[in-house]
Amino acid sequence: MASEHSFDISASVDMMEVKNALEAAKKEVVNRFDFKGLKAEIELDEKGKNITLTSSSDNKIDALIDIVSSKLIKRDIPPVAIKEAKRESASGGAVRAVMSLNDTLDGENSKKITKMIKDKKLKVTASIRGEEVRVVSKSIDELQAVIREVKALNLELPLSFKNLK
Repeated sequence: MASEHSFDISASVDMMEVKNALEAAKKEVVNRFDFKGLKAEIELDEKGKNITLTSSSDNKIDALIDIVSSKLIKRDIPPVAIKEAKRESASGGAVRAVMSLNDTLDGENSKKITKMIKDKKLKVTASIRGEEVRVVSKSIDELQAVIREVKALNLELPLSFKNLK
């Protein structure tokens, strides 16, 4: 039996599932009556981690956002993983919305997590390792308590808890 147990807290999104969700959203847009004959585009920029939606009006952009969000949720990608970065006018009277994929645990949120763990006085050690927070303890029950408390923080991130050993 291991004397110390640990797990990693990170924020991650499966890009393959995002691609699959966006393909399903494109198919739905093609078949929807309210988009017949209208411009409606959904594009993914993997490197920039952005989803660009283009349509003829604000109402259609809102409908596209609903479609994309529902397809992402069906693929087990939490709604907090995307947020609208900006909305702007595009050429030809169209409207463009850029949605950013939020899948990194930045320094500020890492500090919030480690501070919360220290404030709860749990018998664990938390350390920041790049874009992850490693939590170590002798008790698995303490680690499970940390998972519950981190989930209760309601951070606007798609948190994942990996490598429980």
